[in-house]
Amino acid sequence: MKSPTLKIIADLADISAAEWDALAGGNPFVSHAYLHALQQSGCTTAQSGWRAQFLTLWQDERLVGGMPLYLKDNSFGEHVFDFAWADAYRQHGLRYYPKLVCGVPFTPVGGVRLLAATAEVRVKLLRAALQYAKEGRLYSEDTTLITSALSLQESEGGISSLHCLFMSEADAQAARAEGMMLRQDVQFHWQNRGYKNFEDFLAALSRDKRKRIKQERRRVQEAGIRLECVTGDVATREQWKFFASCYAHTRQTHHSPPALNEDFFQRIGAAMPQHTLLVIASRAGKMIASALNIVTNEVLYGRSWGAFEFHSGLHFEACYYQAIEFCIAHGIKTFEGGAGGEHKLARGFLPVTTRSAHWLAHPQFARAVEDYLQRESDALSGYVGELNERSPFKGEYHDLRVAANKNG
Repeated sequence: MKSPTLKIIADLADISAAEWDALAGGNPFVSHAYLHALQQSGCTTAQSGWRAQFLTLWQDERLVGGMPLYLKDNSFGEHVFDFAWADAYRQHGLRYYPKLVCGVPFTPVGGVRLLAATAEVRVKLLRAALQYAKEGRLYSEDTTLITSALSLQESEGGISSLHCLFMSEADAQAARAEGMMLRQDVQFHWQNRGYKNFEDFLAALSRDKRKRIKQERRRVQEAGIRLECVTGDVATREQWKFFASCYAHTRQTHHSPPALNEDFFQRIGAAMPQHTLLVIASRAGKMIASALNIVTNEVLYGRSWGAFEFHSGLHFEACYYQAIEFCIAHGIKTFEGGAGGEHKLARGFLPVTTRSAHWLAHPQFARAVEDYLQRESDALSGYVGELNERSPFKGEYHDLRVAANKNG
């Protein structure tokens, strides 16, 4: 048996979808279809600051490991914010970009990042990524140069850092073992406790939370708004086009930088319909808002939304309550509502930790960041303590320690 071979693949089309997906473990966000759609649609290109550098490991020409890796020229679309780190570099006359990022672009969802057939392969991928970050080059075991990440203009400053975002617990612990610094954050997820219907879920909430949700849903009804859940197998191109227009309109309204486009949404709608769910809101026979969810048998992921009309409670109805009803009806255990949003706590969501891992080349900055992460972790513990005292459920004290992110 030959020694395993490392390769950097710039275009996912050069990798068999079946081989890649066999390592993805059913996670739709690291699936070949999802990541390839990002490339084909132009959402992840050098022009947008995402130069694909998929790190792969091959054994006898068979794919045994993969890592969605990108060379980044900015920090947009990551949702693990390091803008302050980049600014500190700039103030000291240092370059923070380019950097290496392992993650799913524009997608703050936890899960596997080191696609590996074995724990040994997971370690090999991490060590190769760290070597790539440290040297700007990747070598085989016999020291043959495999690839160089840097252009001539970039070679002087090198790669500043490696960041692995929204990692599973197993991946995060492997990163820690290789000397990377861990960073934690909090999201809010809804758990299906075997509810029979939405009313059964409401009955489990404290009185004030239950009253607020009923009021919000009633306002939407009184506005004459009709909601429809459209699964990917029946969603039309026109419905995808409308969702994309809602998404683009809302990002433009909030002055958000460009991210995903209609071509991407149309591609995932066609390539992975079993994993997509649109919620469409209509008033007087006209579509006015829409939300996108990604679905598996176990988890529903709230992704993006947009609206052309403002109505009180519409955001919560389209993005949360319709999704919760769908989870209950289909026996889905978890609903991940996306990044941030302490307001989710009042609507039946509970805090869950997310993890990222970081390595910085500059030793002084690495020590400064390590100190910052410790202080950030201490502050997070205090924040979690406050959240624990505000459980939305009747007579319940929720402990974050039992809600650790278990995405695999």
